[in-house]
Amino acid sequence: MVSYRKHKGVFPTKPCQNKTVILTGAGAGMGQEAAFLFASEGANVVVNSLSASAQKTCQEIRRSGGSAIFVQGDVGREADCQRIIQAAVETFGQIDILVNAAGVVPGGSVETASLEDWDAAMDTNVKGVFLMCRLAMPHLRQTKGSIVNIASTVAIKGVANRAIYSATKGAVLSLSRSMAAEYVSEGIRVNCVSPGTVYSPSFQRRVDASPDPELAMRQFIARQPMGRLGTAQEVAKAIVFAAGAEVGFMTGANIVVDGGMTV
Repeated sequence: MVSYRKHKGVFPTKPCQNKTVILTGAGAGMGQEAAFLFASEGANVVVNSLSASAQKTCQEIRRSGGSAIFVQGDVGREADCQRIIQAAVETFGQIDILVNAAGVVPGGSVETASLEDWDAAMDTNVKGVFLMCRLAMPHLRQTKGSIVNIASTVAIKGVANRAIYSATKGAVLSLSRSMAAEYVSEGIRVNCVSPGTVYSPSFQRRVDASPDPELAMRQFIARQPMGRLGTAQEVAKAIVFAAGAEVGFMTGANIVVDGGMTV
């Protein structure tokens, strides 16, 4: 029997040193905070967002002495996903970790939500994950890499006025489990992180757009038994944890970070 003691101290001080990480949706919120955290752990970071917002993420990493490039693109478009993958390989030579954090949060029930919202959310939240995983897989196979997909507590708990969003995140969770089973024999790990209600600029915009922002904020906070919203930094730590070699025995898992919402 191999003793676990032989493995003590085998992990580097910076677990992500010289690893190449792709983060979609890294312009703000948990995606941006994960980019900062990966960079602080020594990773080469490929930051992506639909808008130019992630350029600031890239610049801040570089100012702090880290290594990063920015690739603007829509993950719902195969050509844009190919550009992201190509830029990562051409710049850093490999891909070790893929984090799919890009997403949109449409509201509405099956009666009130629009077909346009359905198509847009499915393109970004589901097809984007599918495309990025599909295109990154040959490179992850070479590095015995890791994928972290951002799902949500709505994938496992019913929430009113989130019909489309719930459907997309349920799909992400199931897709991730299928990929975990598919690629475990090749040394590729696939895990999910499912946040509850987390404060971010996009969350604040949704609150501000509601008929009664103060009431909306109270209702969002009340969903968490802890009595507060989560922070992007808290979710980022879970993302980096799930991606890291220290939990190399974990695949197909769903790490829930929700202040007790699903307890």
